[in-house]
Amino acid sequence: MLDLRFVRENPDVVRRAMRAKMMEADLPKLEQLLRLDEEHRLVKRDLEEKQARRNADSRAVGEMKRRGEDDPGLMARLAELSAEVKRLADLERSLQQQIGQLMLAIPNLPHESVPYGESEHDNVVVKEWGEKPAFAFEPKPHWDLMSERGWLDLEAGVKLTGAGFPVFRREGSKLVRALQAYFLDRLAAHGYEEVVPPVVVNAESATATGQLPDKEGQMYEVTGGLYLVPTSEVPLTNLHRDEILDTAQLPIRYCAYTACFRREAGSHGKDVRGLNRVHQFDKVEMVQFTTPDRSYEALEEMVAVAESLLEELGLPYRRLLMCTGDLGFTQAKKYDLEVWSAGQGRWLEVSSVSNLEAFQANRLRTRARPGGVNGKGKPEPVHTLNGSALAFPRTIAALVENHQREDGTVEVPDALAGYLGTKVL
Repeated sequence: MLDLRFVRENPDVVRRAMRAKMMEADLPKLEQLLRLDEEHRLVKRDLEEKQARRNADSRAVGEMKRRGEDDPGLMARLAELSAEVKRLADLERSLQQQIGQLMLAIPNLPHESVPYGESEHDNVVVKEWGEKPAFAFEPKPHWDLMSERGWLDLEAGVKLTGAGFPVFRREGSKLVRALQAYFLDRLAAHGYEEVVPPVVVNAESATATGQLPDKEGQMYEVTGGLYLVPTSEVPLTNLHRDEILDTAQLPIRYCAYTACFRREAGSHGKDVRGLNRVHQFDKVEMVQFTTPDRSYEALEEMVAVAESLLEELGLPYRRLLMCTGDLGFTQAKKYDLEVWSAGQGRWLEVSSVSNLEAFQANRLRTRARPGGVNGKGKPEPVHTLNGSALAFPRTIAALVENHQREDGTVEVPDALAGYLGTKVL
């Protein structure tokens, strides 16, 4: 979340940011927040004044009793003050809770380098790499090619669970396993510590990273107030919740391979064919904790890591700088990487890399200072970043579509051949 003092002192900046993120409908929440914040400060001031008077009267009563004296007027005033202090304390707590809930509805501010736009159509292509493959035959979409080879069983997924839960078999399952090892090995070479986190998190973890209360409709809730992870960003980032880090430790880099679960909705036709949009998918995620002065350098580094994986796999891609209207609730700046899908003749998103600045850290209560917990100086919020490296379904779709041969076999990129033990699938 944003810092309350910043919101209080810069309401016009926040209003512009919410309009830029197409969140004008939520502006009444900002106005309510500002009103409650002003009321809270007045109540708190009144409470502190009456607490001081109550404490003074309480000491006077103590002195009076030690002298064996009695002052019914003082005793009555003390009782009245005590009741008023309790009323104000209850009101102050209630206002504080309301403010806390409203703060969760205020989005992060777009970075100054983010272009204004109203939708995905206003995103800006800032880089394009590789040549789209040319075929002497009509390339097949992955759902046909993989189903014919027995690598992808969509009907079994529907029978076992429902639409959007694919079953990989034979070389399809080997490809998933090979990508897992390949991606994790490459991230380790870039200094990322591998973690195996839970795929179920509590509401506090989901709130700390910004999934709640913004994305309830996209998450699978299980019993006991627990949620299946929509991305391993959630458990990885929460590893340092309620901690004071040593600035000498930063940057901290984590990566994880997990299944991810999202209740995708609103797409039709070819957008949901095959592996294009599924409810359960595998992904390797990277997360960074860093200092504010180098977080935008870290953003470019993380994008470069994800791009290097696509280049090593021989997959043409483009990088998009997301406009304000297509920027997420928590994000200050985001790049999307889209890979060319030869069998579908379209671009498919395979990675998003984002800088959230201190937005998550404020919710996480994660700060840093020299010397850590025992250090001197005021702890300051860190900046957090996250990115996909990479999401499996569309990466697999692009791999088999772009590297397919006329006989239905698929050439294996050199970077992956050692993991699969073959050059042709």
